[in-house]
Amino acid sequence: MSRGRGSEASVSQTQLEQIITDPEGTQVLVHAADELGRSLQSSGLATNQIRALFGEVRRIEGEWKIEGRRDQALRRLILLKPKMAYRARREGRAVAALVRVLDPALDLVVEAPGVGRNNTDENFQRFVDFFTAILAYHKAHGGR
Repeated sequence: MSRGRGSEASVSQTQLEQIITDPEGTQVLVHAADELGRSLQSSGLATNQIRALFGEVRRIEGEWKIEGRRDQALRRLILLKPKMAYRARREGRAVAALVRVLDPALDLVVEAPGVGRNNTDENFQRFVDFFTAILAYHKAHGGR
């Protein structure tokens, strides 16, 4: 996690790989989500801006768990990337900071080389856990 004076928190590619692909990356997930939640709150990100994206992730998660619907859920997950780009452009710098972390995290779920179905399922769940933690810490640090 890096953050300079007056700048936003960021999550390195190495940290994202630990968070999304490593079953032992839970401590990294918690620390990164805490720092990112704090940074997003201080940058003025509103909870409803996070929830707009988070709600879609939760709907995808519900579909992911339904037998025979996983391929449709994966397609929706991939299509989340352009939706995030649109929201980042439309809603400004704070949303863009969140998308700069979530976009490469999504890549680790859907594009990781050599990842089988079980790993994709696990990586997706860790992505959901990470996003949930970011939202929780944003609120814990006073996000409105």
